[in-house]
Amino acid sequence: MFEIIIWIGAALSLLGLGGLVWCILRVTRAKRAGLSDEELRAAVSAVLPINMGALFLSVIGLMLVVVGVILG
Repeated sequence: MFEIIIWIGAALSLLGLGGLVWCILRVTRAKRAGLSDEELRAAVSAVLPINMGALFLSVIGLMLVVVGVILG
């Protein structure tokens, strides 16, 4: 039963990591596009909520993995 918690946590962590990589790529593309300072700030501001959500998902996933290992 605890193996399921570990695998769910690992999947959530990977989803969160994928979201973080997407955010990094999106901001890198915006920087390379040569946008003005205000446009770059707008692009980063648009990515920020997704970045925070992905980070939260990764943390929750890692917490589930740790709980599953400790209880298992």
